[in-house]
This record gives sequence, structure tokens and C-alpha cells, in this order.
Amino acid sequence: MPNLTINGQSYFADAPSDTPLLWVIREDLRLTGTKYGCGIGACGACTVHVNGEAVRSCMISVGELGGANITTIEGLDPANAHPVQQAWIEQQVPQCGYCQSGQIMQAAALLSANSRPTDQQIVDGMTGNLCRCATYSRIVGAVRRAAEIANDGGRHG
Repeated sequence: MPNLTINGQSYFADAPSDTPLLWVIREDLRLTGTKYGCGIGACGACTVHVNGEAVRSCMISVGELGGANITTIEGLDPANAHPVQQAWIEQQVPQCGYCQSGQIMQAAALLSANSRPTDQQIVDGMTGNLCRCATYSRIVGAVRRAAEIANDGGRHG
């Protein structure tokens, strides 16, 4: 029974060690913000952070995660005040919203690694997170805005 640290809390996963993390998060822990999209790691809807890195939770088994610190969309910022979350709301990014938790988690990891990305670095960093509503230009704008919020308190300029 793997011991997992998710959003700062310790859990024993009552699942075989080859169970994808996604299913433990959604089915066992009922943290349903992380979405099932494709099951093959191609869409990004299930993106979470493992030790600060964006990973596809459908592609990593719970047995691989001993001692890892896992963060889901629910744990990104308990008050929903992370700069990426603020920018997503301000820029009105979602349409259907299904992919957005994965997009937000990918963007947060991108900005953690590069606090002042260029537009091309944003596009490159977000590649692989698919949005069937095609809100890509809003996503790029929101990541740019999140960087502003994080770097200078949100002042334009």
C-alpha cells in the first residue's frame, strides 16, 4: 500500500502499485479537479505536480511515487490566489473548462522554472496541453499576465 503525500497530506493508497496516480486522486481521494482526458499522456488534462514538476498523472503509477510531494489543482493555492489562477480569472480563459486544471498546473510549473518567459517560451512550455475549445491565445495571454502578477504584483508596465 503506497504512502502518498498529496497537497501536504499523507495518504495510504489502497490500490495496486501499478495503478495510475490519476485514478487514486480521482476515485479514492475524490479530488476531481484533475481530469481524465485521454489516458495516454497526450492531452494534459490530468497534469499535476510531482516534486514541483508537471507530470501526466495518467502515466505515472502510485508505486513510483514513494516520498514524492504531489500537488493537484486543489492544492495549488488553497485560497485560489496563485498568480496563474488570478490571471486565468482576469483573462477569462475557459470556455468549457475541462482542460483548465491541467493547463493551470502546466503554466504554474512553467513559471516556477522560468519567471519571465517570452511568448515563444510560453507556447513551447504549454505544448502538449490540448484545449478543444482552442483558447490558446487566451492561455498565452494569461500565462504572460500571471508572470506579471508574480513578478511585480500585477502592475502593467
